[in-house]
Parts: sequence; structure tokens; C-alpha cells
Amino acid sequence: MKSPGDAKSPILHPVALVGAGPGDPGLVTVRGLECLRRADVILYDNLAAPALLAYARPDADKRYVGKKRTAHALTQDQINALLIEQARAGRCVVRLKGGDPYLFGRGGEEAEALAAAGIPFEVVPGVSSAMGAAAYAGIPLTHREHTSAVTFVTGHEVDKIDWSRVGASETIVVFMGLVSFGEIARRLVSAGRSPDTPAAAIRWATRRDQRTLTGTLGDLAEKIAQAGLKPPTLIIVGEVVRLREMLNWFEKLPLFGKTVVVTRAREQAGALATRLAELGAKVVELPTIQIEPPAEWQPLDLALARLESFDWLIFTSANGVRFFTQRLDASPRDLRALRARICAIGPATAAALAALHLKVDLMPAEYVAESVVAAFEKIPLEGARILLPRAAVARDLIPKELEKRGARVTVVEAYRTVPARDAHWPDGLRPDWVVFTSSSTVENFHSLYGPARLQAARVASIGPVTSATARRLGIEVAIEAAEHTIDGLVAAILTSNFAD
Repeated sequence: MKSPGDAKSPILHPVALVGAGPGDPGLVTVRGLECLRRADVILYDNLAAPALLAYARPDADKRYVGKKRTAHALTQDQINALLIEQARAGRCVVRLKGGDPYLFGRGGEEAEALAAAGIPFEVVPGVSSAMGAAAYAGIPLTHREHTSAVTFVTGHEVDKIDWSRVGASETIVVFMGLVSFGEIARRLVSAGRSPDTPAAAIRWATRRDQRTLTGTLGDLAEKIAQAGLKPPTLIIVGEVVRLREMLNWFEKLPLFGKTVVVTRAREQAGALATRLAELGAKVVELPTIQIEPPAEWQPLDLALARLESFDWLIFTSANGVRFFTQRLDASPRDLRALRARICAIGPATAAALAALHLKVDLMPAEYVAESVVAAFEKIPLEGARILLPRAAVARDLIPKELEKRGARVTVVEAYRTVPARDAHWPDGLRPDWVVFTSSSTVENFHSLYGPARLQAARVASIGPVTSATARRLGIEVAIEAAEHTIDGLVAAILTSNFAD
């Protein structure tokens, strides 16, 4: 019997050379994601967005093999050998490369090495950094009224390029030419290109920290030096650069240039982070809490065992819905035992219930405990049995006030919020905004980092309870959401940003 490592054994998984795109992880292809999700081992580059690794299996072997100008984790020959070794070991291998594998990505060399070794492979194209930079800087590479020809060229080895031929192209895109652009510009001018030709340098194209410098062939090199622009930077030369003034959509997004720290638990941060990123913000997820099961399940299990006895079921968070239903699924019972009417504290909680095909009978006008109590004012509660599955530590306002009206309220711990164990403030992080979505995020932020981290930032709070906690700890709240939801929080930040 042949072993998986036998060179003559069939290779079950072709090596995938996957283009990661230009920087924004949202620009990876569907096929690229499919490859990442099934991979046993991922060899990734310096310019591949780290966020893409989150799509890999938790047990996938992720190895950095990137090459910067002066620092190579592995040589190209070593990378080629590693691809072959891992494929012959029977592993599903993905080579994750910035941009497109076949456009100045050395994907051709890796494909040649695999072919020579008899290793099957596939190439998954990616959005090239040229395409990404052009689109996100507002510079179309072709335009019927300006250009019908584009030349892609590397500035890595200036002496090997015939710049007289390159200069004849209407639009020129220079990869890896930041350091040598002064010499490149001189050669293009010597070859007959006007020094007044518009030119632009785009650093970290498509990312929320994208930076663009515009000038001309004659002065862009000096502007680059004065600005201290660093790689990775791509340069576009041609009349199409003039269109940037009109077509620069990305850098005109309302939160572009703003850094926002989201302190919500990692599993909940996605919706808020996505909304802020869509508006141009650079979002740093810095969870100060994490959501865990309760200290013991018995109280919730006992409540589930008599689920049909409750008249009302009150959910104050989507987390409560999630842990309640997960524990119900683990029990001998299911939703058919539910006879209670349902109260949900807000749209996110209601959406979690709707996903279970459960309709909400009562939703308060505002999404705070006081409003829940007010919503029950016209509902007879004498003798009513109410189940309230919630976080381990929460305000007692709802059960106390409803019990005053004759209800019998069973409060059970469905989950806990605990301080994040892997919290780390990134070096050099100086956010414009820090966003708090609950009292626990404020308290844990204060204990982990102290108020000093907020000196240069403004604080956004989701509602009055969170704001009160912040002020009690000496934290100034700049804005509070009028509607105590994620959308309300984003709207408050936008309103404040426009007012600046």
C-alpha cells in the first residue's frame, strides 16, 4: 500500500494558487473563499489581508511565507519546495497571494515548479492591485475619451525595461516602483513623455487607510519623498488621473480616515464593524468581553422542563435567544412546548426570534429595561408566570417592577459576559472613536486599559444605561444613540462627524 507521502501516490487535492485581492478582504473571489475553507495548510503572503485567514478551518496550518523588500521569510525556492512537500504529504494546500497570482505575483514560477514536480494545481484569479487601486482612487485605467491602452510594468529593476516603449502607452501602471520612481520619471520624460502628464501614487489601495498623492510625472517623485510615502504603493501615470477629482468615491465616504474601536464581543461585533467599514472607517475590533455559557445549566434546564407553564417569555438580547434555544435543542423538548407570549427588547432580539419563525407579541418603544416595564402597563399580570432568561449580571428592574404588579417572574442565567482573555491594545493605535454597546464593555475596557486610552478619542454609547456606567467611571461620553440599536449608534457617529 502506498503511503500519503509517496511521491507516486495520486494527489487528491490540487494545490490552489489563490489571489487574495488588493487589500480589502471583501474583494476575494467566491472560489478563493471555497479554497480557504477546505485547506489543510495555507501559505500566505505579506500583502494578503490577514482577515481572510479567519475563513480557514480552526485546525488549518497557517504559515507566513511573505517577502518584503529587505525581509524574506522564505526564499522563492523554499516556498516552491514547501508547496511540493505539503502536496505530496496528501494535504490540501492553498498558496494565498496578494493581488492576482499571475500579475507580478511570481505565481507563474510556482506553477512551473508544481508542473515540473508532477503536482496538479489550479489558479484562482484575484483582483489585481492595479484594478483595486484604480477603482478605489477614482482613476479608471481606460476611458473612451482618454485612453485605450494600458501598460503594467514593474519598477523593481529599472535598467531591464525599455522605457521608450513603455512611455508610448497612454496609461502606465508601475508596480514596486516607489523607491525608483524618480529615475523612472526621468527616463519616461527623456523618452518623450511630457513632464506635465498627471500621475498618482496610491498606498494600501482599497484598505481603509488608503492614501493617495497626485501630481505630475515631473513632480510626483518629490511629493512622495516629502510625504514619506512607504511601500506598498502603486503608481498610475496618464491623463485618466485627472478623472480622480470627479470619481474619487472611496476617500469621500463619510467616515474615511477615521479609526473606530469596537469593544463588543467578537461574535457580535460583525454587524457594527461592517456598517462602519461600509462608511469608510478603519475598524479595529478590540473585544473587552466574551460571551460564555452560564456557570451552571440547572436553573435554565428546570425552566425548560416546565416551559408550557409560562405565560410570558421576555428576551432582553439576541444572546439570550441564542443560548435559550441552544439549551432547548440539547433537551428532550423543542419549541412545541412553548405556549407563552413573547416580549423582545429590540429589533436585533426580534430578528433572532424571527429566524426561529417565532413572532414577537410585545416590543417596547425604547430598548431599555424601563421601557419594557412600561410596555406591560396595560397588560394584566396578576398571577402571570414570566420567564426571563438573561445574562448572569443584569439590572433587576424588570423582575422587581413586574412582581409588584402580581407577576411571578423566574429569572434564569442563560449566559455570562466575562472579561476578554486575549485583550491587547495594538501598538500605535490612536482611535478617533471608541464605541461601547453595553455597561460590561465599558467596565471591562476601564479595568483592562484605564481611561488614559480614551484621552485622544471620542466615546460613542448605545444608550443611557451604558452612558451612566461610563460617567460613573469618569469617562466622558461624546454622543449617545437616540435609538438604542446598532443602526442608531452608527447614525449618531455619522451625525457627529458631519457636524465637525
